[in-house]
Amino acid sequence: MSDYLLIDGDQAIFTPSFGAATVVVQPGKLTASGPATVGRKKVCVAGDEQSVSVPGCAYTTPSCSIPGTGTLQIDALAGDQTAGKTKSGGTPVLLVGSRFTAAFVVQSPAQQPSASGPVPDPTPRYAGSGSFTTANTKFRGV
Repeated sequence: MSDYLLIDGDQAIFTPSFGAATVVVQPGKLTASGPATVGRKKVCVAGDEQSVSVPGCAYTTPSCSIPGTGTLQIDALAGDQTAGKTKSGGTPVLLVGSRFTAAFVVQSPAQQPSASGPVPDPTPRYAGSGSFTTANTKFRGV
């Protein structure tokens, strides 16, 4: 099944729900490293998803109402987000596809108010998901 190729500057859109955590999400940008270009922009290849990092996102949990912060990143791509046949420089290109697995890594824990002082959120990492949007509406890969 073909889908649109991802190119430099395309966005990773994260869903706000990361398990028990609700994150104030912001989009992440892909940095492409493939030698091929689409409209003067490099094509994203396998591994470029690791370039997405969105630090400084606030979050809370049902028990921790004092917000904390963390970083959004892509944990793993879905099977339909890496081309099986289309390559750039010998490396499979990235496709819009369905939904990737995302991670929210806590930098500053959210806190639970208590009479003896705030209690920090003990969870260092939350799992979620997201999808890609692309400015490329012409070229597809398989």
